[in-house]
Amino acid sequence: MPPSIHLRAALPDDLAFLRRLYADTRRAEVAAFGWNEAQAEAFLDMQFDMQRRAYAGNYPEADHTIVEVDGHPVGRLLVNRTATEFRLVDIAFLTDARGGGIGTRLLADLAAEADAANVPVRLSVLVGNPAIRLYRRAGFEEIGGDGMYVEMERQKRMKDEG
Repeated sequence: MPPSIHLRAALPDDLAFLRRLYADTRRAEVAAFGWNEAQAEAFLDMQFDMQRRAYAGNYPEADHTIVEVDGHPVGRLLVNRTATEFRLVDIAFLTDARGGGIGTRLLADLAAEADAANVPVRLSVLVGNPAIRLYRRAGFEEIGGDGMYVEMERQKRMKDEG
């Protein structure tokens, strides 16, 4: 039986979970720096706070949701919806929740919502991020980039296009 996936609005009480989620997504990268645990944690905390402020400043109207599976938080989905596009600002899952189809399902749901609104879904992803494969499977194509990030888009589809 597939897991029960639920989205709910992120609340101030979720800050500790979001900090843990951010650290989980960056831990391997930071380990390569050779820092001790205290240095790595301080760096991850600083980076988390910077990301949080940047997202709030750049996407103040974005829907920030916590992804729960069987009642437990496992990730987050941050989407900025406008009349011209849906911007997938961030989608992230704890290590143990990756690879089980949750991201695929959430991307399909977002794509269906965007199709109904007659807008494309766009995102930026770090070059080399393994999630690029997921995005390609979900119908996203590369439309540009700056050498550090790849810009991707899933074109809007009319109902009869399938």
